[in-house]
Amino acid sequence: MRALKQLIHFGWEQALSCIFPVVIFSSLAITQMLPLPFLPRYDWLLIICLLMQWWMVHSGLETKDELKVITMFHLIGLALEIFKVHMGSWSYPEEGYVKIFGVPLYSGFMYASVAKLSLSSVAEIEG
Repeated sequence: MRALKQLIHFGWEQALSCIFPVVIFSSLAITQMLPLPFLPRYDWLLIICLLMQWWMVHSGLETKDELKVITMFHLIGLALEIFKVHMGSWSYPEEGYVKIFGVPLYSGFMYASVAKLSLSSVAEIEG
């Protein structure tokens, strides 16, 4: 019975850790299909990511220390995207007000979302 409880708890924690990536990748798909007013798509994606991150900290799903680590993953991911775009691996052709060297700022959140999954798995296994 204890093993079943642990399995259910682990599954629940993993599902919670998937919230951020699901929001990001759903937003990528939805904003591709539905036109959004006032701002370019890339800027809307940044706003969505920032609001989601704010909600996760204020709801208690993420601590401020976790936010610091995730921010580092975001910055590393953004640097990798800048490098990849500079090397010609791909580009971000759509318009956006909030771009650095042709890379929209939301792109680092994709790396951070993968880090969230990894960190929660490690924390759950160690805990």
